[in-house]
Amino acid sequence: MYVMKQSGWIELICGSMFSGKSEELIRRVRRTQFAKQKIAVFKPAIDNRYSEESVVSHNGTAVTAKPIANSTDIFKHINPDIDVIAIDEVQFFDNEILPVVQHLADSGYRVIVAGLDQDFRGEPFGLMPALMAVAENVTKLQAVCAVCGSPSSRTQRLINGKPASYDDPIILVGASESYEPRCRHHHEVPKSPNELKLEKTTESLT
Repeated sequence: MYVMKQSGWIELICGSMFSGKSEELIRRVRRTQFAKQKIAVFKPAIDNRYSEESVVSHNGTAVTAKPIANSTDIFKHINPDIDVIAIDEVQFFDNEILPVVQHLADSGYRVIVAGLDQDFRGEPFGLMPALMAVAENVTKLQAVCAVCGSPSSRTQRLINGKPASYDDPIILVGASESYEPRCRHHHEVPKSPNELKLEKTTESLT
């Protein structure tokens, strides 16, 4: 990664579930700790899959984190002694997360954020596209498709073992029992508008 001449920037880690986003965030957090830098780690209060006060990757690595209900509450836990701010599952925060992250970087903090770039429908997740646009560095990770073993860029939601409908709510925090990584060709979303358009196009050609 190129060297910043000024302090204060945004690093974004994204990808599907099981791609190693939290693990990569934890790795960067630990490197800052080894460098004797002071760091504050945050996570959305809604994400309590493994722990309410830790960022935990799917392989079990973890770092202590402060659960936050509202994006602006992050400011209550920041002081001038802190060098680095890390935020996991950033897609679950409210719309204020974008100006919050921008303000932190503008104020001289190195900000590391991680989250899903696509929701279970395969569509851009919340403010992630905007965060990717303003970040100085973007790392996109891939998992392995649970069906064919190809690189996975999408998250398949399963309800009782079957693909969830497009009409299901976007936010439904889960773990391995309700999600798995899929490639483009094995990602299924019943009732998707794209699926319906494709069916109509196929019918018009026959």
